[in-house]
Amino acid sequence: MSELYPPIEPYEHGMLDVGGGDRVYWEVCGNPQGKPAVVVHGGPGSGCTPGMRRFFDPERYRVVLFDQRNCGRSTPHAADPATDLSRNTTHHLIADMEQLRELLGVERWLVHGFSWGSTLALAYAEAHPERVTEIVIPSVTTTRRSETDWLYRGVGRFFPEAWDRFLAGAPGTGRDGDVVAAYARLTEHPDAAVREKATADWCAWEDAVLSGETKGASNPYGDRPSRARLAFVRICAHYFSHGAWLEEGQLIREAGRLAGIPGVLVHGRFDMGGPLDTAWQLSHRWPDAELTVVEDAGHLGGEETRAHVLRALDRFAARD
Repeated sequence: MSELYPPIEPYEHGMLDVGGGDRVYWEVCGNPQGKPAVVVHGGPGSGCTPGMRRFFDPERYRVVLFDQRNCGRSTPHAADPATDLSRNTTHHLIADMEQLRELLGVERWLVHGFSWGSTLALAYAEAHPERVTEIVIPSVTTTRRSETDWLYRGVGRFFPEAWDRFLAGAPGTGRDGDVVAAYARLTEHPDAAVREKATADWCAWEDAVLSGETKGASNPYGDRPSRARLAFVRICAHYFSHGAWLEEGQLIREAGRLAGIPGVLVHGRFDMGGPLDTAWQLSHRWPDAELTVVEDAGHLGGEETRAHVLRALDRFAARD
C-alpha cells in the first residue's frame, strides 16, 4: 500500500502550558481506543500538518500530533522577534512530550518523526525508552555538528553558485567561518528587513539542496507563508548553532538504550541534505532497527518511501 489514509479531523485538541509563558498546541485523531502514536514534526520549527495524520489507520491508531515550542499554533510564536527562544531546546521538547503523554493518559506510544523529527524522536526514546513501543523514522538525522556542517557547507560542492549566495548573505563570515551562527545572529537582528532577508537567503539555500528532487516545480521552504518561514529559519538557526544541545554523536553512541524497541529506518540513497551514512551508523548501534535504503529517493522521499513507512505503521498497529 502506498496510498495515504483519507483526511481526518482531530476529535480533541488543546494548548499545553509548559511554563514560562510557553503553550504547546496538541491534537488527537483516529480511534480513542486505538494504539497510541505520537508524530514529531521536522524543521525544527516547521509545525505539524493535516497530511501527517494520514499515515495512520484511523481505525487502529490514536494519533497525537503537536507543534513544538514557538512554531505552528504554539505560542508565543518565533516569528515575533520579542519571543524568547532560551526555553526552546531539545531537552525542553523532550520534557514537553512527557508532559503531553501524561496529560493524555498514555502509558507507552509509537514514535514517528521525519528529518529533524527523527532527531527529536531518538532523543526522546533514548531518554525514556520505557515509554516507547516502536519507532518509525524516514530521512534519518541525528543533528550532529558534522551533519549540520555538511548541510550548510559540505554539500555546497554540488551547488557552488547557491552556496556562494548563501555565504554572501552573512557578510564577513568567510568561507571557513560559522555561517550557521552568523545566520542565527541575523535572525535576532532588531531590523525587520535584515531578519526577512536572512530568512529568504536561508530558504533559498535549503531549496537549492532539494532542487534535484523538486526539479524546480516547487520551493518547499521558500513557498511557505512569511510567518512560518520566519519562525522556521529562526528556530533552525537557533538549534543548529548550538548543536541541538546534544553531545557530538550522542544519539548514535547511546542507541543501545533502544534495545528491545523495534525500529524502522527509511532513507533515500541520494539524500543530499542528510547523507545515508547517519542512518547506516545508527542501524549498526541499534540492535532492533531495520534499515531500508530507497535507491532513487532523496530527502523528501517519494512514493516508495511513503509505502515503506505506511507498511511499517500498519504492521506495528497489530503489535501489542
